[in-house]
Amino acid sequence: MSKIEIIQGILDANEATATGNRAVFDKNDCLAVNVMSAPGAGKTSFILRTIEALSADTRIGVIEGDVVSTVDAEKVHDVAQAVIQINTKGMPESCALVADMVHVALQRMPIEDLDLVLIENVGNLLCPTEFDLGEHLKVVITSTPEGHDKPLKYPVIFAQADALIINKADLLPYVDFDMEEFTRTVRNLNASVQFFPLSCKTGEGVAEWATWLRDQRQRR
Repeated sequence: MSKIEIIQGILDANEATATGNRAVFDKNDCLAVNVMSAPGAGKTSFILRTIEALSADTRIGVIEGDVVSTVDAEKVHDVAQAVIQINTKGMPESCALVADMVHVALQRMPIEDLDLVLIENVGNLLCPTEFDLGEHLKVVITSTPEGHDKPLKYPVIFAQADALIINKADLLPYVDFDMEEFTRTVRNLNASVQFFPLSCKTGEGVAEWATWLRDQRQRR
């Protein structure tokens, strides 16, 4: 059997499990969001701000993906209704979460009591693009200090995104980030993506993001 056939078999199996995960979310009227970024872009801070903005009317669970630590899960433990940690160290797919991992997490999560599950993927802009987890929405976070050329270097993940968070907007006056060029590059890859410039530090722009996400949940 060739390498291509093996890889295709792995992806087909992942897709089947992802379809099952999505059915579980749908059965329980729970919106699932896959949150992806490079390390340091601010995924955990973003999740904390999202929980804060929606907590009045939304029951939120978090699946935390990381290579080894439980630091991020500990940060959200007191504000989310449920938190499940997944450590990928020692697994073949250690650079990203896969559908099987989410399937196991769902067996331990009170999904029937939740309205929204935020899945914090492993910090990586390449591997997560390969694996459907059963999510309804893909959210990609980039941050202004990373520069505006990320979509040129990692086009696939930006092309797949339903929403794009430009974090650390408060640093725009101090870093080399051209918002106009960044937006134009992304639009050439993905005409329908929603842009949300925000700052997890100051809270700027979080309300607009939360309103959009609440609307997505209500539509489903």
